[in-house]
Formats: sequence, structure tokens, C-alpha cells
Amino acid sequence: MPADNTSELLKHYEVYETIGSGGFAKVKLGRHLLTGEKVAIKIMEKKDLGDDLPRVKIEIEAMKNLSHQHVCRLYHVIETSSKIYMVLEYCPGGELFDYIIAKDRLSEEETRVFFRQIVSALAYVHSQGYAHRDLKPENLLIDEDHNLKLIDFGLCAKPKGGMGYELLTCCGSPAYAAPELIQGKAYIGSEADVWSMGVLLYALLCGFLPFDDDNCMVLYRKITRGTYSHPHWLSPGSILLMNQMMQVDPKRRLTVKQLLDHPWVLKGYSTPVEWHSKHPLGHIDDDCITEMAVAFKQSRQRTIKIVSEWKYDHMTATYLLLLAKKRQGRPVRLRAERPVLDSTYSPLQDIQLKKSLRFSEDDDGVHPVVLGSVVFPLDCCDDENSWTPLTPKNTHTTNTPRMILTSETSENRWYDLGQSPIIERGKPCPQKPERRERTRENKENLSVNSSDRDVFALPAPRTPMSSRKATRSNRTVATTPNNNIINTSSDTNRGAASASKEMSRRREMDQQQGELDMLAFSPERRSRSLDLAGCQVDSGQKRKGGKVFGSLERGLDKVITMLTPSKKRGPRDGPRKIKAQYNVTLTSHTNAEQVLNQILSILPEKNVDFIQKGYTLKCRTQSDFGKVTMQFELEVCLLHKPEVVGIRRQRLKGDAWVYKHLVEDILSTSSI
Repeated sequence: MPADNTSELLKHYEVYETIGSGGFAKVKLGRHLLTGEKVAIKIMEKKDLGDDLPRVKIEIEAMKNLSHQHVCRLYHVIETSSKIYMVLEYCPGGELFDYIIAKDRLSEEETRVFFRQIVSALAYVHSQGYAHRDLKPENLLIDEDHNLKLIDFGLCAKPKGGMGYELLTCCGSPAYAAPELIQGKAYIGSEADVWSMGVLLYALLCGFLPFDDDNCMVLYRKITRGTYSHPHWLSPGSILLMNQMMQVDPKRRLTVKQLLDHPWVLKGYSTPVEWHSKHPLGHIDDDCITEMAVAFKQSRQRTIKIVSEWKYDHMTATYLLLLAKKRQGRPVRLRAERPVLDSTYSPLQDIQLKKSLRFSEDDDGVHPVVLGSVVFPLDCCDDENSWTPLTPKNTHTTNTPRMILTSETSENRWYDLGQSPIIERGKPCPQKPERRERTRENKENLSVNSSDRDVFALPAPRTPMSSRKATRSNRTVATTPNNNIINTSSDTNRGAASASKEMSRRREMDQQQGELDMLAFSPERRSRSLDLAGCQVDSGQKRKGGKVFGSLERGLDKVITMLTPSKKRGPRDGPRKIKAQYNVTLTSHTNAEQVLNQILSILPEKNVDFIQKGYTLKCRTQSDFGKVTMQFELEVCLLHKPEVVGIRRQRLKGDAWVYKHLVEDILSTSSI
């Protein structure tokens, strides 16, 4: 069993701020130390996964088997006794959903570019025997080249009998679900994906959903009827394509193969959609192998043998990230300052770096970089990816959330979530364990070999934490009526001098400790700062001549660190200056304070709780029962060109379209 700590992760990656969160996962921005490449690190607590642990295993196995230019790449999987880490390709452009919000809606030409990439990804995924089953704009990310990457294979299925095998599990997001799913019928995964693609195409062209309602039952009736509005700006070709994809009868829908060369998809292009992978699995690149062999001081043959095992360990991650650098036209080089590839970690280093792996609700902020990876939105029901099919057994209209989970081997089972006592806002919500019924085994998917059964071990039982208190030397002091400290030693002068020297020494150590904390967040000087930590922790080492550092290089490092602004020095004096981005709303104001005050005044009216950190507002909404339903950020910032005040927005948790309406309401009411 792997050790229950973060040392394996921190040996190979810098870990930064949270860039996304969901029902049982948190995604943080990271950097691979050897290659210097940015990555997205998905962190999951086993105790929170519960019966969803097999679902995570399905997602990992699927991503190991998929390698395509429009599918997000898996680099590394790390398991400890309590956590699972998935290191994934980082897409700085964020979610396609946020891009739609920023543009209100996309032109037909831009939509066609994106849609061809979606068709390419789905055709490849289906060719590998998988149905995605959760296709929506939140699960498509934009990379640095403005291309789409499909993510979140947690609900995918690989039917044992092939893609023509019927499935039963109701899953995904209701607004994108095909009629046969919500009716509880058996369905073909590829046909359900085509319906979701039609809904997604509508969202791109219109900026809103074809089927939408706050009431689940009303939403289900709209979907089963298959009728939706056609805004005046839609072209006849667009309407025809969407009608062909959103056919209530799945046998009358277009297939993905037909979409490859559909007239609307071909318009402006000379060739059908290319769906084959440009990066097939098993490719071995000589340049990457040579660089790794030199770096790890081993033969090329041995390096090829290790990489070819595709264990998705650090060697796999290093190879794939080097290969990504080469494809982008950058030098295939590993960093000169490489970390020691063993488990030797000083306690101080481990404590400092573990701080970046917090799982609290008020985690430190998300900065301009956006990633919506693996966010499981809160849809119509309390359980985030399960919902009730519309059947004669439950045709009443109600806003009371109910849920169902179907098993591939048993009858549908109904669970009434019931009513909970209303909790007054501002008062703590009583904690109660949430038990979610989950399918114990997804029998739609191929059974896993017995040798893989122990890959994801259950977390160890909780044990009481023993408190550890640092021992401190006892000092005998006395105070005068004026609270002046006097030394009780027989030699007062010598005692005073000793106390003064001791205080001076402690101030010096505290100052150095603060500088070390700052250095820990500096990727460029990481290795050097850790050497410094070893010098400072060694209390037996004596300094000569009052010098803090033993070399000019370390002295310069100290000066650079002291002159470098640090996050730990409190909120900035003014708003941050950034470049215009699609997730930044422009205002007509030039006074940031005025804009901030307007937003602060409107948030309580919208029942939005918030924490202010400088010009950043960490916002959240709660249900009547105290459950957090939405988390997002609003940051007042200054734009370089044009020189106006902007508002950066980012969704961290919750239903995407509910978030869209809420933020639009806040900004419009604020009159900015």
C-alpha cells in the first residue's frame, strides 16, 4: 500500500492554486519539475468517493486507452492509502462553456470549427468501443492553440458486446440527455451521444439550451416531445442538421459516421472530418528517449523498455510531456536542476508543500488561468450525476428533488430524498452523513482482470491523531508592576545580554523562515531554496561572523526573494492589471473601487455569500438546507488595453447554466 502522504506527488510536481472543483474532486494547477510543463492535477479523496471508486477506475482505464488530438491526455496516476491523483493535460483556455458565455453565442463559422473537432473526438472514442455519455460544453476544454479537448470519462461505458450493445444506466446531465435515457429505456451509447451533440450544437449557435426548465418533470416532458424554438438567426442548414440529430426516435438520428461528411459540416472545407488519431498509442520518439536516457543515466534500450510498459508513472509522464514539447516545436530538454528521485524529504519541506493541497471550501483563490476540468455540476437533483427518469411511476410535477440509480442487472430502484429541516441562513448546518446509492459494479463495461483488482485499495480506517507539541525550554521570568520583565539570574547584566542575544537570534531565524516560505512558492529557485531549508533546520550549525548565508549566491537569492512580491504579504493595494480575456466582462468605468462597491451592495440581495480578499470576491450560494450549490469568483481588475475596469468571473462548482444566469443578473443589476 502506498504511503499516506504527498511526497510521491511533490517529488515530481509543483502544486499551485485550485482551478476547479466538483462533487468529489478538486483540480489544481501544477508544474512538472523535470520538463517545466504545466499540468492539471485532479485530486480525489477515497473516503469521499465511496461507491464511486469503480467509476474513477473506469475513467482512468479509458483515458489510458485513448490518445487523440482532441481528447485530454492522461500523464500520470498516483495512489496513496487515502487519495488518488490524476495528472492531466493542462488547457489554459478553460471550458467551452465559458467561451460561449463570453461571446453570448458563436457565429456559424466559428461553431463549425469547434463542431468538426467534437465530431472528430467522438468518432475516435466510439471507434475505440467507448460511449462518453456526458457530452456538454463544460466537458470540452480549450488548449493554448484554441483547439478543443474532450474530458471527463467518469460516466463512459465500454459495452462488452460492442457499441451495438444496449445500456441501461441513466447518467449524465438531464438537459443533454436523450429521450430514451430519461424514459428509462435501454439505449445505444453512440445514439445517445449524437443527441447530446445536437444539444451542444444548439448551445453554441444560440447561447442557451433547447430544452430547459427548473422543474425536472417539465424538462423531461420537453425532451420527450423533442420540440424546441428556432431563433431567427439560425440558417436553414443549421436547423436541418440539429433536427436530424435531435430526433426523438434514436433510429432516425444521424450517426457519427454520417456527420463526418454532412453538407453543413463540409461547408467551407474540402475534406470530411479527420477522426483518426495523429498521436497513436505506443509511439516511441527517438529524441525523447535519448534525452531521458542521458538524464536518468541509463541505456536507450532500457529507457525504451521502461517507457513501453506504459505504467502511467513518472517515466510515462516525463516521456509524454517531452513529446508534447517536441510537437509544439520546443527543445526536447529536461531541466538541469532535477529533483532527487527518492523519498528523502525534510519535514519542513513536506509541511510547506502540503499547504498547497488544501481541501477546504475557502481554498486560496483561482487566478486568471481557468480550468473547468472534471467539475461535476449540480443539475436538477441532489445527487449530482443521477436523476429520475420520467415513467408512469413518477409523473407528478414537483420541485422536490428525487433521484434514481439503475443497475445494469436489476430493476430500477426509487429513493425519496425526503424533507430536511430548514436551517436559518448564517447558522451552521447540522452535519449528517450522506449515503448515496451507487451501482456496485458497472456491468456495461468490460470486466477488469483479477490482477488489477487491488489497484485501488480502500482507505485505511480512521485513527485518532496524536497531538504533537514542540518542546520549549522553560525560562524563569518575573514582572514588575509596570510589566517590565526582569531577569532572576544572579548576574543581571549577563542575563540581559544573553536574553537580548537570544531574542536577536530568534528574530533572525523567524525572518529566515519567512523567506524560506516565500522561496517555496518560487518554481525557478525551488531546488536552491530546499538546500537553504536544510541549512536553516540544522540547529547545531553555528554561523560565523553573523553571516546568514555561506555563499554569495545564496546572499543574492535572499535579496531577490526580499524584493519579490509575495502572496503572503496581504492583499494588494490596488486591482490587478491583466490582459483582456474571454472570461472578463468589460465595464464603462475607470474607478475600480466604485465597481467593487456596486457588486458588494448587490450580492446580499441575490442571496450570495462571499468572502472578500482585496479585489477578489469568493462567492457561494446555499440551498435552504445549508448545502453549497454554487461556488464562483468575481475579481475587479484593470485592463491594459483599453484602460478600463473589468470583472473576471470563474465558476468553481455548480450547474453551469444556473451560474450563467446568476452572474449575468448580478452584473446587470450592478449597472456596470
